[in-house]
Amino acid sequence: MEVPVSVSAPVTVRPLRWSDFDDLRENYFHLYEERARGISIGISLFREKPTVAQEVDWFAQQFRQVTDGLAVGSVAEVDGRAVGSCFVAPRQPGSELDHVGELGILVHESHRGQGVGTALLTDALSQCRGRFDSVYLAVFATNEGAKRLYARFGFVLCGRLPRTIKRGAEFIDLEWMALRL
Repeated sequence: MEVPVSVSAPVTVRPLRWSDFDDLRENYFHLYEERARGISIGISLFREKPTVAQEVDWFAQQFRQVTDGLAVGSVAEVDGRAVGSCFVAPRQPGSELDHVGELGILVHESHRGQGVGTALLTDALSQCRGRFDSVYLAVFATNEGAKRLYARFGFVLCGRLPRTIKRGAEFIDLEWMALRL
């Protein structure tokens, strides 16, 4: 399902493709640059940037789950480049938890605040209906913009873990939000 949105350049939301790997890896690696510049990114990162080989392994697992029909994978594309992604995967495939989807979303810094996240969530959640009974996500307690976005979709706060993220000398609480489909 392609979902156009109104931003500075046309955005198309579409299913994940293997050819998206390089763009999605670059989007993820860019988060390490943002963190180094002191930008308050709302995604937990490894202390050291992963290797390309580690990212290939991660992407292959995500791609396999999507192509096997176990997970949802949506990509936001602008000018032929993937600028955002949203994955919803079962909490624990093949278990009593597989009716619950865990959502992760990433939009490149240059495309945030332009409706890309809204388009990705709209597409991903529409694919989740009938596949999952509920979807949950973790969000930094300090990430007010993301929390407002999730609340617009009906996600509600269901828990908070104090001092979960340690970024340098700073501690950040993690909040859990859930949406019953």
